[in-house]
Amino acid sequence: MKVVLFCGGMGTRIREYSESIPKPLIPLGSQPIMRHVMQYYSDYGHDEFILCLGYKANVIKDFFLNTKPQAFSDCVVSGSGQVELLGEMHREWRVSLIDTGIWRNIGERLWAVRDHVKNEKIFLANYSDGLTDVDLDDMIARFEASDKLACFLAVRPPLTYHLADIEEDGRVREFRSSDRSDIWINGGYFLMRGEIFDYMREGEELVLEPFSRLIAEDKLMAYKHQGFWRSMDTLRDWQSLQEMVERGDMPWTYHGRSIDRRMAKLL
Repeated sequence: MKVVLFCGGMGTRIREYSESIPKPLIPLGSQPIMRHVMQYYSDYGHDEFILCLGYKANVIKDFFLNTKPQAFSDCVVSGSGQVELLGEMHREWRVSLIDTGIWRNIGERLWAVRDHVKNEKIFLANYSDGLTDVDLDDMIARFEASDKLACFLAVRPPLTYHLADIEEDGRVREFRSSDRSDIWINGGYFLMRGEIFDYMREGEELVLEPFSRLIAEDKLMAYKHQGFWRSMDTLRDWQSLQEMVERGDMPWTYHGRSIDRRMAKLL
């Protein structure tokens, strides 16, 4: 399945980095967060990507045009300069780099690349700034078995605040953490059928007007995920994810998900 990645935002909430490089290229460990996201999809066999570029589009193009495979692989370099990559090669990716403009929202970016996916039975889409360990195969299977036209990953907001349950007269019933609440948010991982474009109009934001039309016709579904999910909206988010990478704690990777499954079987 083709994967649409929205890579054109200005990343205003993490400007400490995005003043110099676009948010999708902010590094986590030895590679940009966008490449972590792409590797996640590739692990499930989805290797054709359509990147919706905007802010600093030339920088992202340069990354794909000039970065060599050995930049992300263990390798041996001989005295003559010959490079031998160690371990398995990454799967062959096909990456379309489409400049969709700077001042466009997510819906407009998807609309701009509609000709690349409108004939697909199902395609995937992602904000490119969040990581998860969700079982993508199961998410796709449930969506395929439904009559819905779009599906989004629903996750618990990673809030550190305590939520207060308060009566009209001010009496407090209880405090509870966000994971004990019934609050779910859009995690930015989407599955869509080609008919989604029949519900879109040029200039609209994806999850507002088009999704409202789908909801009215009972054509939108959510896939609730209680496992790992983190977005990288702020510098603090980046620091938290970077610390996980430095510890080798990366549940969004194939190796990390395999460890989680083995642990679950032991419990």
